[in-house]
Amino acid sequence: MDEVTMPEITGYHAHVYFDTDTVDVARRVCEEAARLFSIDMGRVHERNVGPHPRWSCQLAFAPDAFDQVIPWLMLNRQGLTIFTHPETGQHLEDHRDRAIWMGEMLELNLSIFDKMGA
Repeated sequence: MDEVTMPEITGYHAHVYFDTDTVDVARRVCEEAARLFSIDMGRVHERNVGPHPRWSCQLAFAPDAFDQVIPWLMLNRQGLTIFTHPETGQHLEDHRDRAIWMGEMLELNLSIFDKMGA
């Protein structure tokens, strides 16, 4: 059997999507996740940022927190859509091919990675 080479996962980003009607719910979910786990909570962006098609808040966490954070988000997302991807340094592939969606699957603006030289 051939050896499979995998890129190293250095972390994960979970992007919690929301809109004007759900911004307060998203803020509570993100703040509670950050309180419970070793998570770096980003700003609550009330505009589209990067490839994200909706307003969002980023939760960044280490690989060893995955087995705690992801189940908690699954059970506590309050109907919000959450897009989670690994961080390997291969930005296009991480967002396009290696993502986990909770809730509605949305189309990302992947053209920004062309500009990054991904």
